[in-house]
Amino acid sequence: MTVRLYDSRAQELVDFVPLEPGKVGLYVCGPTVQSSPHIGHLRSALVYDQWRRWLTWRGLDVTLVRNVTDIDDKILANASEAEEWWALAYRFELEFTAGYNALGVLPPTYEPRATASIGQMQEIIQRLIDRGHAYAASDDSGDVYFSTTSWATYGELTRQSLDDMAPAADADPRGKRDPRDFALWKGHKSGEPASASWPSPWGDGRPGWHIECSAMSSRYLGPTFDIHGGGLDLRFPHHENELAQSAAAGDGFARYWVHNGLVNVNGQKMSKSLGNSIFASELLSMASPLVVRYYLGSAHYRSTMDYHDGVLVEAEAALERIEVFLTRAHRRLASTRYVSEIVQDIPDAFAEAMDDDLSVPQALGVLHETVRAGNAAFDSEDLVAGARAAGAVIAMTDVLGINPLAVEWQTAANEPALAALSALVERLLADRTAAREGRDFAEADRLRDELAAAGIQIEDTPSGPHWSLAGQP
Repeated sequence: MTVRLYDSRAQELVDFVPLEPGKVGLYVCGPTVQSSPHIGHLRSALVYDQWRRWLTWRGLDVTLVRNVTDIDDKILANASEAEEWWALAYRFELEFTAGYNALGVLPPTYEPRATASIGQMQEIIQRLIDRGHAYAASDDSGDVYFSTTSWATYGELTRQSLDDMAPAADADPRGKRDPRDFALWKGHKSGEPASASWPSPWGDGRPGWHIECSAMSSRYLGPTFDIHGGGLDLRFPHHENELAQSAAAGDGFARYWVHNGLVNVNGQKMSKSLGNSIFASELLSMASPLVVRYYLGSAHYRSTMDYHDGVLVEAEAALERIEVFLTRAHRRLASTRYVSEIVQDIPDAFAEAMDDDLSVPQALGVLHETVRAGNAAFDSEDLVAGARAAGAVIAMTDVLGINPLAVEWQTAANEPALAALSALVERLLADRTAAREGRDFAEADRLRDELAAAGIQIEDTPSGPHWSLAGQP
């Protein structure tokens, strides 16, 4: 089945046809590392991790580029004498990376910093000047602007008319020919650190925000590539300006545009004024990283998510149902000939949902229905059907990155305390088994009651007793 996606530029679902058969170039606007990551940053990174994993499962070779904006007005504003701008940017970059890693987001193929592509930015700016789409300010400020009126299709991404647009607020308007023109290069100003300035044909300075992504995407993916992704809040002006300047410079740029929805908190948009931002470190302290990944990845990527009390509890319960089933399947099938029936195939209904604009909620519906069917099969001693359900569940959770039995999520199994507990419980279970075999049922019951009082629940199975902590699989 053909993968379909919602192209924000076309504003409709379209068939995805790679520029080069078998390969996908995906550029994602990464963070501006001015402050700590919040829940919305985690969601955006996870969305494109899901896209990458699914396209890879479909047999495509995905090159994912996610940039780091490490030079920006806000970064300079947040710096201090005690912490220079580049040190502040690097400190927050490490926080973003830690959050991504905690959620199991695969590292991008390339993760360029804006400050490493200054030359490529200047080259695009010069092309725009040569083509009559950009100009250096006449006030000797060193600023260079894109002329919005020179590009007839400006506004096409967001379906806006230039006449209806407000002035661009990204630079001092003193040197602009039109208030809607946006900055490509910002001349160095007194009071700014010399380290945040690079030489250029128009004077020392630094790049505007929008030109950074045009340069980095074309540098790593070529002048024309498949998909450009990012948060819905970036459509205007950032992505609109990227598209205009790249196209005006002669590049084909992105063939498809994908935007993920934002995250509200208790029905309200996160903002500093409301003081309702939930930072990544806070969210990851409320539940295990796997639970957070399940929650953030459970809604359709284009929808607005709402964080409120109870959502992580619901995600944890859903994951527990999956883990209990997979643990049960392993226990029931490990010593039987039916283990060969555990074939990790993706069900057609799951694939159809994922192919349909990455409809994860529908895909999760298939996953949980397979868990229910698998449990029913084991209840009726249909081990073949149970094994096939287990294989399907493993395949689906692996492609979503939420397999609770995967090695990356099983750090607790290596904790010394759990190892010690396991040794003690296994010794008591052996004594109980010996008592039952000797028909000393009173002793066997006493040992069972002793374990139960300690919060250990026992399940007797054809392959022997199985123990778990109360409330755990």
